[in-house]
Amino acid sequence: MRGLKGKTAIVTGGAAGIGAAIVERFREEGTKVVIFDLNGDPKVDITDYDAVKKAVAAAGSVDILVNNAGWDMFRPFLKTDPAFWQKIVSINLMGALNMMHAVLPGMVERGGGKVVSIASDAGRVGSSGEAVYSACKGGIIALTKTLARELATKGVRLNAVCPGVTETGMLESFMQGAGDPEKLREAFRRAVPVGRLGKPEDIAGAVLFLASDDAGFITGQTLSVSGGLTMHG
Repeated sequence: MRGLKGKTAIVTGGAAGIGAAIVERFREEGTKVVIFDLNGDPKVDITDYDAVKKAVAAAGSVDILVNNAGWDMFRPFLKTDPAFWQKIVSINLMGALNMMHAVLPGMVERGGGKVVSIASDAGRVGSSGEAVYSACKGGIIALTKTLARELATKGVRLNAVCPGVTETGMLESFMQGAGDPEKLREAFRRAVPVGRLGKPEDIAGAVLFLASDDAGFITGQTLSVSGGLTMHG
């Protein structure tokens, strides 16, 4: 894809799952990738604003930011507590806010940049057992649209990608929390019109397109990559 070779990208949560697939695709395109992950090197906690600021400064000029890090666990809302809410909000919403606040000033100063945030269709249509996660992902979508409006004339493009049910470690944990993982997996598979669950590489292709020069006239958009599970006009 055009405009990725020689650029520098930060990918949060890039050590595994969807993030690792995104990192691999960027590297195939000749993009320098810096991974921000609790399991990465350097180890970066995106919920810590000061740590994020220092790590972004050390990364140098950042052309692309992918907000991918996330965490969730299946739990009906009335069986949760504020500590559980705080963990989900800190990782899924505050982490992205910290990253954008640290990265965007440099993009504005240099006259351009791309931000792609991994949201979720749970943030568009809701998802049972994921009330707080859905709220965070809805927030990511709204944040993306708002910043896309604010920064359009500065050359910064921001878009969101909403994966459907995708084979990742987080999905496994989620299904274990639901009680009968194989039954739930089969229910998910039957619900997807293309007949299978998503794979991390399915998401990576969409992210790279939105990060490329081919998407230079696209901003403030939300793209579902769900095998047709959700179809929005």
